[in-house]
Amino acid sequence: MLKHPTLDLLGQLGLAGMAKAFAAMESNDDAASLSHAEWLALLLDHEATYRNDRRLALRLRHAKLRHRAVPEDVDYRTRRSLDRR
Repeated sequence: MLKHPTLDLLGQLGLAGMAKAFAAMESNDDAASLSHAEWLALLLDHEATYRNDRRLALRLRHAKLRHRAVPEDVDYRTRRSLDRR
């Protein structure tokens, strides 16, 4: 099977997540033991994750958040009835 035309076609179809996963799985020796259905499932999973990550990044970029806060920055020493969980 020709690897480069497959990667080019995935890119042309707008399946960048699948293209990345395909390239990574081709270089992985453990992937040789997977069945075709398992390969396809992993490729689809990578594509879905890639699209969700891009969608989230776009939403965060356009959210215009005032502060770059993370849960680790919360000061639990003051009494505000916050639970660490």
